[in-house]
Amino acid sequence: MTYDEITLQTRDGECPAYVFTPEGQGPWHAVIVYMDAFGIRPGLKQMAETIASNGYLVLLPDLFYRLGNYGPLVPKEIFAGDDFRAVIGPLMASTDNHMAAADTEACLKYLDAREDVIGGKIATVGFCMGGGMAITVAASYPERVAAAVSFHGGNLATDQPTSPHLQAPKIQAELYIAVADNDKSYPPAMAERFEKALSDAGVRYRSELYRGAAHGWMKPDFPIYDKVAADKGWAEMFELFERTLR
Repeated sequence: MTYDEITLQTRDGECPAYVFTPEGQGPWHAVIVYMDAFGIRPGLKQMAETIASNGYLVLLPDLFYRLGNYGPLVPKEIFAGDDFRAVIGPLMASTDNHMAAADTEACLKYLDAREDVIGGKIATVGFCMGGGMAITVAASYPERVAAAVSFHGGNLATDQPTSPHLQAPKIQAELYIAVADNDKSYPPAMAERFEKALSDAGVRYRSELYRGAAHGWMKPDFPIYDKVAADKGWAEMFELFERTLR
């Protein structure tokens, strides 16, 4: 599948982004993908293609644009190194949930200007770091986001001011939270705190534990990629999108 490279003008600068379109003429519903800590690379583009091949126009912004040029990173090589956090730490520090939400303003403006995008509601999906971003965006633009999905998202309920659980009262979208088994970034106590915040706010959601699947199982370029679990994750996501968007 081919894709277009564009530049989004955000409040903080120029954000590179990638647009994947399904076959045919459209119009299509739009999905914004929020990346993981390894940034834009062939494996992440492959995941965007998976979504587009199911009939959605996909916008994949490079949220590390504030830092400048990097990579592309090869996750398996970095995991095999001495300290992968030394590599991805500066990248992660260049953005956060609130910055991603601010950047989404430019994403929505771009989508609204396209004639082949069905206006109004969109969906968001994030992986690892991007999970919290996808949820925060749903809270920041409640009138636009119909569905938000977090795959093995971490730090969803912390004491930080950018914690997604604090935004629960603003969410109108339906959420699907796909949880990795034995995930240090999202332990059971945190999951309980996050789900309580959603329930107290009356948010429609479903949280599902993928037993035996490790943090990052959805990503084909990760050493712990689990195709069976990934296929299930995609199916659950597309069922939600079909029900809430179409």
